[in-house]
Amino acid sequence: MQARKGLLAVLALTALSSAVQAAEEVVVYSSRIDELIKPVFDAYTAKTGVDVKFITDKEAPLMARIKAEGENTPADLLLTVDGGNLWQAEQMGILQPLNSAVVNDNIPSQYRSSTDGWTGLSLRARTIVYSPERVEEGELTTYEALADKNWEGRLCLRTSKKVYNQSLTATLIETHGAEKTEEIIKGWVNNLATDVFADDTALVQAIDAGQCDVGIVNTYYYGRLHAQNPDLKAKLFWPNQDGRGVHVNLSGIGLTKHAPHPEAARKLVEWMTTPEAQSIFADINMEFPANPEVKSSAEVSAWGDFKADTIPVEVAGKRQAEAIMLMDRAGWR
Repeated sequence: MQARKGLLAVLALTALSSAVQAAEEVVVYSSRIDELIKPVFDAYTAKTGVDVKFITDKEAPLMARIKAEGENTPADLLLTVDGGNLWQAEQMGILQPLNSAVVNDNIPSQYRSSTDGWTGLSLRARTIVYSPERVEEGELTTYEALADKNWEGRLCLRTSKKVYNQSLTATLIETHGAEKTEEIIKGWVNNLATDVFADDTALVQAIDAGQCDVGIVNTYYYGRLHAQNPDLKAKLFWPNQDGRGVHVNLSGIGLTKHAPHPEAARKLVEWMTTPEAQSIFADINMEFPANPEVKSSAEVSAWGDFKADTIPVEVAGKRQAEAIMLMDRAGWR
C-alpha cells in the first residue's frame, strides 16, 4: 500500500513537471519567413526562458491546417500579414479572444479586431512609387487620380490576386462606394503600361528601368530594394494627404481557439506589442511599429512622415469578397 502511494506521488510529480515544462514553450504558425521572425522569438527566449517554436508556410495552408487539427492543434498562435487574412481566420472559427488589457493599451483600436480576435504588430503602407525623372512635381496627388487620362500608358500594378490589392480596393469601396470604386479601378486598368506584375519588387524595378512611370507598392519592398541598391532612382510618394490618407495594412497575430498554452502565448503577444519587441520586429521587416509610442528605424523614418487612413484594418476582410468581384468586373487580373 505504501509502495502504491509512493508510485502515485511520483506520477503526480511527473505530471506536474510535464505541465510546467509544456508551459515553457509556445508554438507559432507563421506566414512570415524565418529571418523576419526568428530574431524576435530568440530575444523573447533569452529574456524569459520560454522556447518559441514556429512553423512557416503560406497563410491559406496554415489556416486550413489549424482548422483540420481542431482540438489537437499544437499551434498556440497564428502570425500572418494583412487584415484580410486575419479577418478570414476569425470567420473560420480558429481564433479566440486575446483578452489582454496590455495589448489594448499598446495598439490602437483601428489595428485590432473589433471582436478581440487578433492584433496588429507592425504596419505597412501601400503607397505610390514613381520615377522622379519622368513624373513632374505636383503631378501626383491621390490613388484615385491615377485613373485620370494623363496617366494612360504610364501605370504599373501588381496582380489583383494578391491580398494587398484586394485590401486597398476594399477600403476604396468603404470610402467611395462600389460604383465609384469600380470607375476608379477601370481607369487604372485602362492606364496600364504593361501586364500586371507578380510581385511589388518587379514593379519597382520596372519603374526604375523606364517600363512605366508610377505604381502602387508596399513600402518595405521599396526599402529592401533600396538597401540592396542605394542608387535606386524610384521614390515613394504619400497620396491623399488632404483627404483620407495613405492606405495602411499590417502584420498581426491571433490566439488559436484550441491553443495548448494560452497563457504563455498571451504573454508572448503582450511582449510583442511592447517598445522593446516593436523596435526589433518593425526594424527587421522595414515596417512601421503598430505601437504609436515606438519610433521607426532611421531608414524607414527617412521616407518622411505621412497621414494614414483611419479606416479600421478589418474592413479589408469584411469587404474582401466584394472587392475581388469588383476587380474582376473592372478587368484587373
